[in-house]
Amino acid sequence: MATHTLRAVALALLACGASAAHAAEWSYKGEHGVEHWGAMYATCGEGVNQTPIDIKNPTEAELAPLQLDYEGKVTEVVNNGHTIQANVSGKNTLTVDGDTFTLKQFHFHTPSENYIEGKQYPLEVHFVHANSKGQLAVIGAMFEVGPRGNEAFNALLATIPQKDHTTALASTFNPADLLPRDREYYRFNGSLTTPPCSEGVRWFVMQEPQAATQAQTDALHKVMGNNARPLQPLNARLVLE
Repeated sequence: MATHTLRAVALALLACGASAAHAAEWSYKGEHGVEHWGAMYATCGEGVNQTPIDIKNPTEAELAPLQLDYEGKVTEVVNNGHTIQANVSGKNTLTVDGDTFTLKQFHFHTPSENYIEGKQYPLEVHFVHANSKGQLAVIGAMFEVGPRGNEAFNALLATIPQKDHTTALASTFNPADLLPRDREYYRFNGSLTTPPCSEGVRWFVMQEPQAATQAQTDALHKVMGNNARPLQPLNARLVLE
């Protein structure tokens, strides 16, 4: 993907709520639902490296540890009509392949978009990063239902705004609070999971799921509904672990 195209995609994605701009143009169901994305956005239908995927039979590789340096905090929550998105401030970086990517936002999908070994999780969070060239790197983390939830969710759920509104967080937290301690991951080349489905995105999906209570998961689902794109063909790609 050309650098100018990547930069345009990144700017569109990272602007507050812009990943879901023009909500009337696409949705997850109905006349603008996922089965029609390809007619409206060519890459959604013609791309060969699309996300999400079912992560199975990964190829063993000597993957370098993810160099995460999240020192900032979550500052506000956006309800853009497609997802709940959290915006951040401060230094929050991912270093990979000798390049530094800055965390711009993270958002949620219920149920998970990616699967692991045929299993779909009730919740997935995507941490979206961009480098100086506008190239994107996304970290995906799964959540399953457990008796003890994640405290960071309580801060988010206490301030979820109405559709097309943004609310400042009353109680801030570090974005790393929504990542597992074990940072083993799967890596593959993929795309945005929402229109325009642009490819050239570096994906890192954490292997270890975390826990959220049923109430926390239900609260997010109540606001977002089912906002998971169906699985896409792996084609000739390799998934590394």
